[in-house]
Parts: sequence; structure tokens; C-alpha cells
Amino acid sequence: MATLYVSPHPDDFRSLLALIAAEFCPSSCPRTLTEDPPASLNARSRPTLVLGAGEGDSVLSGASAVSWYLALQGKRAGVDTKQQSQVWQWLSFADNELTPVSCAVIFPLMGMMGVDKKLQQSSRAELMRVLKVLDQVLEPRTFLVGESVTLADMAVATAVLLPFKYVLEPSDRNVLINLTRWFTTCINQPQFLKVLGKIALCEKMVPVTPKTNAAAKAANASPAVDSADSTANGPPKTEAQLKKEAKKREKLEKFQQKKEMEAKKKTQPQTEKKAKPEKKELGVITYNVPTVPGEKKDVISPLPDSYSPQYVEAAWYPWWEKQGFFKPEYGRKSISEQNPRGIFMMCIPPPNVTGSLHLGHALTNAIQDSLTRWHRMRGETTLWNPGCDHAGIATQVVVEKKLMRERGMSRHDLGRENFVQEVWKWKNEKGDRIYHQLKKLGSSLDWDRACFTMDPKLSNAVQESFIRMHDEGVIYRSKRLVNWSCTLNSAISDIEVDKKELTGRTLLPVPGYKEKVEFGVLVSFAYKVDGSDEEVIVATTRIETMLGDTAVAVHPADSRYQHLKGKVVLHPFCDRKMPIVFDDFVDMSFGTGAVKITPAHDHNDYEVGERHNLAFINILDENGLLINVPPPFLGMKRFEARKAVLQALKDRGQFKEVKDNPMVVPVCSRSKDIVEPLMKPQWYVSCAEMGKQAADAVREGRLKIIPDHHLKTWFNWMDNIRDWCISRQLWWGHRIPAYFVTVNDASVKPGEDMDGHYWVSGRSEEEAREKAAKRFNVPTDKITLRQDEDVLDTWYSSGIFPFSIFGWPNETQDLNVFYPGTLLETGHDILFFWVARMVMMGLKLTGKLPFKEVYLHAVVRDAHGRKMSKSLGNVIDPLDVITGISLEGLHAQLKDSNLDPLEVEKAKQGQKSDYPNGIPECGTDALRFALCAYTSQGRDINLDVNRILGYRHFCNKLWNAVKFAMKTLGDNFVPTEKAQLCGEESVSDRWILSRLSAAVGLCDASFKAYDFPAITTAIYNFWLYELCDVYLESVKPVFSKAEEDSSSQRQALVCRQTLYTCLEVGLRLLSPLMPFVTEELYQRLPRRRPQCDPPSISVTSYPEPEEFCWHSEEVDRDMEFMMSVVKTIRSLRADYNLTKTRADCYLQCIDSATVSLVQKYTLQIQTLSYSQAIIPLTANQPVPEGCAVAISSDRCTVNLMLKGLIDVEKEVAKLMTKKGDLEKQMEKLREKMEKSDYKEKVPVKVQEQDAEKLRQSQTELEKVNEAMDNFRKMM
Repeated sequence: MATLYVSPHPDDFRSLLALIAAEFCPSSCPRTLTEDPPASLNARSRPTLVLGAGEGDSVLSGASAVSWYLALQGKRAGVDTKQQSQVWQWLSFADNELTPVSCAVIFPLMGMMGVDKKLQQSSRAELMRVLKVLDQVLEPRTFLVGESVTLADMAVATAVLLPFKYVLEPSDRNVLINLTRWFTTCINQPQFLKVLGKIALCEKMVPVTPKTNAAAKAANASPAVDSADSTANGPPKTEAQLKKEAKKREKLEKFQQKKEMEAKKKTQPQTEKKAKPEKKELGVITYNVPTVPGEKKDVISPLPDSYSPQYVEAAWYPWWEKQGFFKPEYGRKSISEQNPRGIFMMCIPPPNVTGSLHLGHALTNAIQDSLTRWHRMRGETTLWNPGCDHAGIATQVVVEKKLMRERGMSRHDLGRENFVQEVWKWKNEKGDRIYHQLKKLGSSLDWDRACFTMDPKLSNAVQESFIRMHDEGVIYRSKRLVNWSCTLNSAISDIEVDKKELTGRTLLPVPGYKEKVEFGVLVSFAYKVDGSDEEVIVATTRIETMLGDTAVAVHPADSRYQHLKGKVVLHPFCDRKMPIVFDDFVDMSFGTGAVKITPAHDHNDYEVGERHNLAFINILDENGLLINVPPPFLGMKRFEARKAVLQALKDRGQFKEVKDNPMVVPVCSRSKDIVEPLMKPQWYVSCAEMGKQAADAVREGRLKIIPDHHLKTWFNWMDNIRDWCISRQLWWGHRIPAYFVTVNDASVKPGEDMDGHYWVSGRSEEEAREKAAKRFNVPTDKITLRQDEDVLDTWYSSGIFPFSIFGWPNETQDLNVFYPGTLLETGHDILFFWVARMVMMGLKLTGKLPFKEVYLHAVVRDAHGRKMSKSLGNVIDPLDVITGISLEGLHAQLKDSNLDPLEVEKAKQGQKSDYPNGIPECGTDALRFALCAYTSQGRDINLDVNRILGYRHFCNKLWNAVKFAMKTLGDNFVPTEKAQLCGEESVSDRWILSRLSAAVGLCDASFKAYDFPAITTAIYNFWLYELCDVYLESVKPVFSKAEEDSSSQRQALVCRQTLYTCLEVGLRLLSPLMPFVTEELYQRLPRRRPQCDPPSISVTSYPEPEEFCWHSEEVDRDMEFMMSVVKTIRSLRADYNLTKTRADCYLQCIDSATVSLVQKYTLQIQTLSYSQAIIPLTANQPVPEGCAVAISSDRCTVNLMLKGLIDVEKEVAKLMTKKGDLEKQMEKLREKMEKSDYKEKVPVKVQEQDAEKLRQSQTELEKVNEAMDNFRKMM
């Protein structure tokens, strides 16, 4: 076992780093000792990790080496080579950038060196500078590398640990928002908590009172830690350790002297301009102009200085709704009139009425609304139909819990009729929350057509469909195995069964049992063969079901059991004789090759029972109590019988063994009860023929499923489809319109519940009575009817949703126009449960497919890849992401939920870990854009809420760009009636219009292909990297010289028209994804045709490639070359620290064509690279001396004139120092690597790191020498 030697000092961040890394590899966690390693190990400092026997070749010393090794063991050093390099980079950053400056501030506070006020202030300023850089890096990230904690986070977090504890006051942390969020997230990870405990953040920077580490004193009971061994009362230091500490102090003194010099410089009078003010945190600005709901928002007042979601999103939605923009009737006399652009119809996947939406629904609605808005802007007759699902089981459970909690009553206390009224009351109070959320998300639904699955119109369609299919024999009555929840007293669908995977023996909580119940074990026992001493050993994971066994099965080819053909075994607890049957389903290699058969309580056994005509003995009632079994088991609860049966088998000597067994336990997602297969008479839909038709529709191309990797799943389900159980033993839902018939006539024998002949269906009891009288050929007064108590599966009413919403079976105008629909968009997880059933029932009842295409998006999970679940505390309300919410606010929501107190506590911990500072305000547009951008991640999306904030920053950049551009256009600007080229455009104008056309083409193609990440990328890149970063910067000189002469005025006018086209078209491109901010900005732009242009961007035409056909590959290529030159010049300027000074730039070109190209783009290159002048040279022309050189491409070399702009001698002196340091480092590294035992003793990974360090140092040295040569030429 490995041993880790660490310092006992509680603030030794180096040892803390090693301890945290060790916590991430629990399977190989080393033994921890808070003492110096033995002198024989020649370990230089703590932490030291001794691997194996503790020989010299097994020792790693120093925080970096030790933590790297441990992180590799715990798979926390990056998932690939690229990530490992990034982790190493951050490790180096923590060591070389953070640690020295942190120590310079902290050590005086800890009394380890004298306090110099000025020095302390300058050190603190330097610390804040470094931390602000880190804060910017963390803005769009949850963790430094990848999507989970790596060694990068551990190293940087421990390096900033002491500043957070002792230096960074609340005001500092308010400036470092991203860093504080990230740091809090890290220290709340279980592994950090175990080592650090709860960290109290600094309230005021004061001298630190030395602490003793109680945990370290307690005989190494808990790992603690060292950085300043000199402060710990440990054993005396070795000579080597003392030397090392002296070197450290020397370095620190040099660092402090450097800081003093910098502080003096700052006190001297400054000649340069003041530094830019610090970037302020995005504030909250509200819209306060009184506006009647439905009236248009004020767009005359000036725009606020910065983007604020609360301001932007106010008042627009009620106006859109009142204007009727979301109705298919908008802009046309009738929906029946022919539209050459076509019709787009899509119905919403009706969300459950239970409570509120989560981010999964938000993804569905972001995608669907973007598609709907795109089709509407294309001029199609567009309908997105809203609706809500009654959610049978879920709603009944919620209302039952509420009743019990508030009034101490069960539904049985109330009675069916009163309970259903109670549910309607709850629905009317809570059901509208979902619609409010959908409106807040900007969903452009036609609310006048909103439907609820229990509305009379839809209930009528449900009843009609059942009666038609029942009369046809497609719906039939049968007694079969169903998924039964004893807690709910109902059958449940497969989607409501969670499959809990167990690796072995596990104790699980079960409703109705005080003690946890054992699962994940295989019990073996013997059945005696009748008339012999032989026995057959069988095994089961549910020993209590042996009470319902009616046979033992073996494989027909199993030679071990051939002699038992025709034999029977004896049941130990009753006089049942059970045949030994031979069946191919038995796996000869598993266990003894003999299987117990319980036909009434196992799906496989049911089929064996059918094949061999076995007895079906039901041993469980609806509440999970044992029936049809001998005493003492009769009346026992099923899991208490589990223990009793096991003990009874032991008493009879027929028990053999119990062993761990990996297995899947079916758990009811609603009640958390263990699901039992139970024989019940239920209603079934015959699916074989309908399934074939649904499969053929896809095979023949009449129905398209996108993406096509779901086709395999579709055909697998449809080709192997089983009949569908549609009965649910609930009170809330569509009561089944079927009646059991009792004939009061001696000539007609009484029927049984499971006999379909005695069941009739009808639209009313009178109709059913007439059907029954006709069937049994008796007068109606001889008929007594009993309506089935059960309701239909919720998925049944959802299955007919695409046509029930339009009034089917009545021939309505909406049904004729909008059915079949165009598209069905939903999550891939309900492909079978909903999509397949809509296709089957649509074909069966209407003879038409309900839609032409199915687009399946990914399933949203949390940042850790877990499914959204209330009990995990990771279900996030989209409104909380839009408006922001504190951690306390998230906790408060749990109190209002129906979770048990234990689940509430668990959920709170989950929230605290994921959102230690709550959720920041992101806004609707940012949320929608982020969700659409995320859909590229294959089947599932691991959504980190913090990253959505990055798109709010994009909104702010968009806002500022449009504000700047509008100021540039001026108040009197009038756009041309049509966007077109005039022939006088500059090279910059032609390029940005080419890029705009490319973006239009990409968006058009990507919307058609449902490629949402391609849409978001195209728009994001155009606005940010092309329009803002390049075009707006490159045309500033055009506007500044606009009034010089008529030619400049004309050029500025052309430029303004180009800029307007980019803004107007760019906003239209973005509108389907970000409806609020685009409407706000679009309303401020002048119109091309004010009298006839549409009133809202949401009903303005979407840009199409046919109109914007200005894409030029040649122009793009030329600009790409120009930008490579600009980037090279900027890079050289940065290398030589030319922040303010403009320098001449000589561009040496390979041929005359390149010279001409440079001349063409001279103004753009000069502007974007901040150069004094751009001078193109041919390959033969000499370059003046005193230039820094860099190769831009194979066609152009950049020569930046530095002579006279910088202090050459000073720069050379700096480079000489750097060269000396590099040579020392390399010499030291070579000495280490040239030792005779290096290859044997040093781990391969460390050898690779040493080689890479040497290579990097060599490259850096070559650059230093090259720079020195350049400078010497200037002397």
C-alpha cells in the first residue's frame, strides 16, 4: 500500500492538494502520515508519496509530481492528450503565477515575515490582477478543463484557498463573481469537503492567529496539511530541506523587491491616459413606461446603456398575442384559402398538468418555437397548437398526497365523484402555471386553440375511438400479466417503470415497510422428485414466488435431465405436484440448468405456462398480500413472506445457498414501490397489424424519422410489438365506456369478467343496453349493466391528440386544413410511448399519417449526466434560469413540493453542490439560444446552467453593436427600398455582404435539416466575429472622414446602407431563436417601406438565399489572407508590448499579385492592426533594419519597425536574463535526465513530461536568441 507524507499544518496548500487528489482515487487511496518521510528516502519536501515497498525508485516528491500521479490513478488528469496538456498548463499556472503572489500577501498576515504596508498593498493589487484574469477565463465555464473536476481545479483551488480564507473580502468577491462561483463549487465537492471541512470565507483581512490542526493531532485520523514547514512543530529539518527553504526565501525577497519597484513607479506622475475602468457586472434595468397589456411597447425612449433581460422582455408577448401574430388566420381572409407557400402545422407534446415545466420542456419549446417562427416568417400558414395532458397517475398521486397532508383524508374517504371534483379544482388552480411558463419562454402558440385532454371535445374523441375499435375487435378484454403498483393499486405503463440496476446484495426502502428489503441475491433451493430420492435444484431472486410455482423447466437437449421426462416434483408447503417440462427458453449454462416456473407472476414463465398448459396460480392481491397459499403464509405482506419462506425452506432442509446476483429491480417512478407482474383482466389494443402499417410507412418513405439513427429502434419496436394494456385502476382520467352485461334470463348463462362476450361499449348507457339486448336476443329490461371502474391509460388520449384537438370525428374546418400535420418534434425517449401510438391510431382511425416528419431531440440531463429528477433536487424551472434565483429560493421550492422530508434534505444537498450561489439571471433569449446550440451533443445533453450565462453576454454584445451602429447611421438615415448592391461598395462592404449571404445560406439549409447548432454558430459568428470584430472596426475611418469631400460622403453613404442591411438582415436571421431582443432592436431601426412593412419582426420575411446571393469565395479568400496578416501584426505588437504606439509595417510579398492585394486592403490592414503605415514590398526589395519579423503565410512576411519605438538596450538586457534562466533550467533538466539510473527510477509519465519541458524550453530559447539578434541589428 502507498504511503503519503504530508505536513500537519492546516494551511499547507501543497499538502492539501495531494490529499484532495488522493480522495479522487478511493480504490487506491494511500495511507496518510503527518510526519517527515524517512531520511533514507532522500525525499526533499512534503508532500511525498512512497509507492510499494518504499525503495528509492518508488518515491515521488513535491506537490505537482504527487498530485499528478494520484490524479492519473483517479482518472482526473484529463480524458485525452489535449485535456492532459491543458491540466498540466493549469498546474504550471498555479505553481508559477498564483502561488508566489498568494504567498507574498498571505505570509506577512501569518507572521512568517515582516509587514511592509506599501509592499503588502502592491502585492495585493498584483494578486487581484491575476485573479481577474482567472475570473474572465471562468466566465463561460463550470470547471477549468472539461465538464467535471480535474487536477486543474484541485491545483488552482488550493492555490487560491488561503486568499479566499484570509484576504478576499466580500467586496473583492463581488468583483470576482465567476471565480467565487467556481471556487465555491469546488470546495463543496465531497472530496474537497473531506479534506478541508467547511471553509469560512474572509470577512475582513486581518493578521491570522496560528491554528493547530485537531485532525492531525488525532493520530492521523483525518488528513491535514504543509507549505510552511517552519511553522509546524515537527521534527528538525534536514540540511537539504533547510537549503531549499533558504532558496525559497531568497526568491520571495526578489519578488518583493520587484513589487516595491513597481509600487514606486505607480507613485510617479503618469503621462499616459488613465487605465480603463473595471468592467461592471451586468445590472438589472427594468421597463417602467406604463403600458396597457396588449398595447405596443414604447420604442421612442432611448435604449438603456446595456442589455437587461427584464427591460427587453417586458410588454412584447401580450402585444404579439393581441395582434394575432401567432394565429394561422393572420394576414389572410380564411385558413382555407390556398397559400402557395404552403401550410405548417405542429402540435405541442402536451405537458403534464402536474406542476411546472423543467429544462427538458424548455428545450422542446425552444426548438419547436424556433421552427414555428421560421415557417411563419417564410410566409406559410402556420399553426403551433398548444395543449395540456391530464396525466392520470401523476395528477392523482399529487392530489392524494395533498389531501392526506392538508385534511388527513384518502380518496376513498371522499368517494369517486367528490375526489374527481377535487382534482378539477386543483387543475383549475395550478394548471395555468404551465401556460404562463410557455408564454414566458416566448412560445408563439395559438392560445385560442389550447386544449386539455379532459375537455369535452377531446373526451368525446377518446370515447368514440374506443367504441369504434372495440366494435371492430381491435380493443379486447383479456386476463394477462401487467406491471402492478401495490401502492397505487393500479397497472402502470412501461415508461412509469424505472429500472434500478444492482451490482449485488442491496437493501432498498419499500413503501409500507419499516425496514429496508433485501434485493440482489440469488437463493438456491431443492424440489424433491416424486417417487425417488432425487432432487432438482432451482434458483430465484424472488423466493416468495415459489408459493405460486406450478412446474420446473429444463432444456430439451440437457442430458442431465433426460431421465426425468414425465416426472413431477413435490411442492414442500402443499400437496401440489408440478411437472418437469422441457422448453427451449431455458439457458443450460445458467445455474443448474433447471428453472422454477411461476406463470402468474413472471413474464417469461407466463409464456412457458401458455405453451405447456400449466396452472396459473395468483398468490398476490392488489395490495401485495399473499392469497391462494397455505398457512402460515396466507395474508402475509409479500416481502415479509420472503423471509418466512426462506426460513421454512431451511427448516425442511431444502435450502441450498444465497449468493450475490447483479440484477435489475423494476421500481414504480410515481410511488417508488417495487413493481409486481400480476394477472389482471384488462382492456388491450391489438397492435400487430397497426404496428406493421406504422413500420411500413417509415420503410416506404411516407413518414420520415430524423435523425435516422432512431430507425433501428423504431423497426425493432414495431416489428416485435406486443398488445397494449390500456386499463388503469384510477379515478382521474377517461372512464372506459365499456359495460359488463348481466342478463336476467335463465336461458343465458352468467358471464365472467374476463370474457369479452359479456362486455359492450356505448356512447351512453342506453346505447350500451340496446347493444347488449341485441347481442343476447332479449328485451332491454332484462339487461343489467355495470360500467368498468377503470380509466384509460393517459397515453391513449395522447395517441389521438393530433386529430382530437381539431374536433374529430366531426368534419371541422380545422380538421380539413390542418390534419395531417407537418411535423412532430419531441424527445427521443418517448418515440414508442407516444410517437408510435399516434402513428398507429392516426392510420387506424383516420386512414392518414398524423404528420409527415418526426424530429427527435436529445434528452436534457444535469451537468453530471443525471436524469432530471425532483428527488435529486436537479429539476430546474426555466423561469428560474430566466429571472435568476438564490440558493435559498431553490430550497424554498422544495418545501412546496410533495417530496418526503428525507428526499427534501437530499435534494437540498444536490442544489447546494450544483448552485452554491444560486442561479444567475440569464434571460429568455439566452436560455433559448443555449438550448438550441446544445442539441449537437448526440442523444443526451448534459446542461450546465452556468454556461447559459455566456449567451447573455452575447446578447449584451449584440445590444452594444446595434446601439453603436444606429449612432453611426444617424437620425436622418433613410434605407433604400430594397437590399441590393449599388456597385460602389468598398472591399470591406463586399466582404461583409458576402459573409451575410453565407450566413443566410447556412441558416436556410440548417433549418431545413434541423441542424440547430449550425444555425446558432452561423449567426453567432456573423454578429460577433465578422460584423463586430472586423467590419465595424474597419469602417470607422470611413465615417470619421465622411465630411472631407463629396467622394468621402458618397463612400460613407454606401457604407451606411451596407451596415443597415447587415443589422436588419442579421436581426431577422436571429429572430426565431431570440425573439425578444431582436424585436426590441428591430423596432428601433428605420423601415425600408414604412407604409407597407409588417409591424413586427415576427411576421417579417425570413432572409432567403435567392434574395441575398452576394456570396463570393474570392472576396472571402482575399479577406482571409488580409486577416492572417492583421493577426500576425497584432501578435508581434503584443510580443513587443506596443500597446499604444503605432508602428510602420513592411509587408514583403511573394509576387506582384500579392502586392496588389495588400494595396487593395491597405486601409483595412492599417485600421485593424493599429499600424502607422502599411508598406507593401516585393520579394526583391530590401526591408529596413530594426524590424521584428514574423511569417504570416507562404505569400507574405510581416516586418514591424521597432527602431526608435522601444528601449533596445533594456529589451536586450531583459532577454539576456531570460536566456540565462532558460539555460539554467535546461542544464538542470539535462543533468537529471543524464543520470545513469534515470530511465529505471523515474516513472515513464514523468520522463515524458521532462522531455516535453526540455523541448519547450529549447523552442523558447530559440525565440529569445532570434529576438536578441533582431534587437542588436537596431543598436
